[in-house]
Amino acid sequence: MRRKGYRPALVLCSTSKRTRETLELLLPHLGSSARIDYDRALYLAEWPRLLGEIRATPADASPLMLVGHNPGLEQLALALSLQPQSSAERARAESLVEKFPTAALAVLDFETSDWRDVKPGSGRLIDYVRPKDLAARIEDE
Repeated sequence: MRRKGYRPALVLCSTSKRTRETLELLLPHLGSSARIDYDRALYLAEWPRLLGEIRATPADASPLMLVGHNPGLEQLALALSLQPQSSAERARAESLVEKFPTAALAVLDFETSDWRDVKPGSGRLIDYVRPKDLAARIEDE
């Protein structure tokens, strides 16, 4: 996240112990300006509920990061993603469909500046990273 410049302005995090611990590991790399909101509604939420939480987010809280649980996060990423336009987008989408493991990161970009306008099929999957991808990238460097 740091290398690619992914620095959220707001992080919505489930209140579970595991998600809080995961976020604690990330915080030193996110920058000090990220506001953290722990939200019980994210705990094991299904994707429509997660989408509702996104849509309730103030427009100025961008970029936004969600730290939560599967299968809801995986289903949300799939639901929000547009049909892939390029071979790189197709590859990312295929990896996402294959598996969304613990600590995976899906990065979506939206054409809107208001979270209320986010709806299924409105986002581009611009990045998708699984823990095993990080290990391969480190070996290549």
